[in-house]
Amino acid sequence: MARRIRPATEDADDALIGEAIERTGQGGFTREPPKTLLGRINFLVRTLKSTKAVAAAIGVSQRSVERYRTGERKHPPQAITDRIDAAVRERWQPGVRARRQKRAATTGGITVETRARFGYSAPIGTTDDGRVRRLTVHLPPDYARRLFDAQAGRSGEAPNEVLAQGLQEHYFKDGGRRADRLEVEFTDIDYIEVEYD
Repeated sequence: MARRIRPATEDADDALIGEAIERTGQGGFTREPPKTLLGRINFLVRTLKSTKAVAAAIGVSQRSVERYRTGERKHPPQAITDRIDAAVRERWQPGVRARRQKRAATTGGITVETRARFGYSAPIGTTDDGRVRRLTVHLPPDYARRLFDAQAGRSGEAPNEVLAQGLQEHYFKDGGRRADRLEVEFTDIDYIEVEYD
């Protein structure tokens, strides 16, 4: 079976969905990450096991990481500071993040708030013109599990496809009570937030 080539816009939409999942994951920290440069660098070295790995993760030389650790350099440029912060937040409290995702995937589900273009394939005589809509929809745990699996690359689905199907079934088709032959496309995401407990 030939693999479908994904247009660049779908990849951009998947990236926005990934960022939304990441933001929500960071919102559940039970402790704040280290605030000082030394604390952040030491955390990254403990987590990644070497200064070379930290240098690769934040895009600086290994020597720069060593200078940050010894205090020889205390004020990296803002772009590097932002990358250090992002690298720490991405790796901070993975157990807390995993427990929240497991709870969403088994009992709680997810709430998606988005403004995007929704297009339709529908029976003759109905409109299929795509248009921008703002939606807030709660999706059941099965869609949360599928979304997390797609985001982590554990399934053959893309995050965009999972959300399109979930919104189609639970908003547009109202759980099977209407528009039974409607097919929904979810593209051109303007913004998206994904919430779960």
